Amino acid sequence: MIRTQGLLLGSLILLAATPGVASAQQAAALTDSQLKGMQLFSQHCGVCHAKPTLLSPLFGPALWKDKVAGKGAAVTEFIQKGTARMPGFQYEFNTTQIAAIVDYLKTVPEPEPETAPVPRPSAASQREAD
Repeated sequence: MIRTQGLLLGSLILLAATPGVASAQQAAALTDSQLKGMQLFSQHCGVCHAKPTLLSPLFGPALWKDKVAGKGAAVTEFIQKGTARMPGFQYEFNTTQIAAIVDYLKTVPEPEPETAPVPRPSAASQREAD
């Protein structure tokens, strides 16, 4: 019980440090496996698959439950072997840890669509408008 509470508290701290990964309300409803997957995702995958700040770009695709639904085996293989743009984690994670990440991804809601900031007019374009 204490271990689970510590894991939940640690996960909530990770959530605060990693925007866009999951909400605190969502974390409270996760199983132990999903919590472990959230922790691993935040530590190892969130660098590319979650935006660390509002102005940072994503280096890999955003991942959420609809993207991984029904593709558990493929996602597991991607995590293990990697791709041309992503390292493989077969020597970093065991099968239980990879399954936990996949379980967690099945709970992540779709991120809000990004709105592009409105560009500020340049000084030259303002002079042309006058």
